[in-house]
Amino acid sequence: MELRLRGLTHLDPLAVPLPHGTEVTTRVDRLLGERRVPQGAVGRVVASAGAELDVMVVGVGVVRYHRDELVPRKAGQVRHAERRSAAWDALRPAVVLEAVVGSRAWGLAHEGSDTDRRGVFALPFPWTTGLAEPPRDLVSADGSASYWEVEKAIRQALRADPNTLELLFVRTAEARDEIGAWILEARTAFVSSAIYGSFGRYALSQLKRLSQAHRLAEHRERVLDWLADDPSLSLDDVAGKLAAISPRAAPTEADRELQAKEHIKQLYRSLHDQGLLPARDFASLAAFAREGRTSLDLSRDLRPKNAYNLVRLIATAIRWLRDGEVDLAVQGELRETLLAIKAGAWPLDRTI
Repeated sequence: MELRLRGLTHLDPLAVPLPHGTEVTTRVDRLLGERRVPQGAVGRVVASAGAELDVMVVGVGVVRYHRDELVPRKAGQVRHAERRSAAWDALRPAVVLEAVVGSRAWGLAHEGSDTDRRGVFALPFPWTTGLAEPPRDLVSADGSASYWEVEKAIRQALRADPNTLELLFVRTAEARDEIGAWILEARTAFVSSAIYGSFGRYALSQLKRLSQAHRLAEHRERVLDWLADDPSLSLDDVAGKLAAISPRAAPTEADRELQAKEHIKQLYRSLHDQGLLPARDFASLAAFAREGRTSLDLSRDLRPKNAYNLVRLIATAIRWLRDGEVDLAVQGELRETLLAIKAGAWPLDRTI
């Protein structure tokens, strides 16, 4: 990758960290079974293990590469990765409050569950006096740890942001210095009836994303099969076929076809965002179907853990508002229900 921007010439694209989600281009050929993945393939980093990175390669699947076999696809990503890494190295010692969150904190973990950390950091005084905006977030390269700058965290807590309140009240919350201790001592000041609106809005937004992802998945395989069987089909042709079988109500047949066309557009945008299509357009979707697609994982929005977390969040808000206090570790019948949803034992329609 050639860095043509003068301000980026000091950066080595073979050395900068590649956080999860970074779009990359491969520098070597790779054999995956009997299939050759050529140099120059485009993908997205999905996992890391030391100097090895797992990349979701467009039209292929997950392939493992060594760090020096990859370069960021865009120059702007080089700068972002360098800044993110530099901020992490410089400010990680400034963390004042930290907690283990996620399934391990809610009592819903299994043997292979990740350990997610969230916390608060305080900017050293020199970082606050310059003209440049200092970092307000710290995120580890693998995305498992994230921290908010203290002012940002306080503002979020004042509006009863669910993630921030969970950080402050989870059993694993630990102060790292006096500032963290002050925040924990004052945490009850952030509890108010605003929880009703903030938790509710957050849950509804997640429900909307989940419902949309569910609709996309319902006819995804069918659309791809149509395109694989008949490469001559246009967007209008596929939309017409989809409209004919869609159960969604519409005032007129034209409206039904318009809904179907929008559904197909959402499908290729979603696959592009997952790193499976090189562009957000119908031609890329048709080529993906025609050239032998890989088995598709569930959309990130459609994974069972998102569904169970939605139910957990609503139950947490109800208990908090009813009892005036909350234990974020789930117990009893609710725990069994959430574990069943997480394991996929509940159909998604039932959860929604």
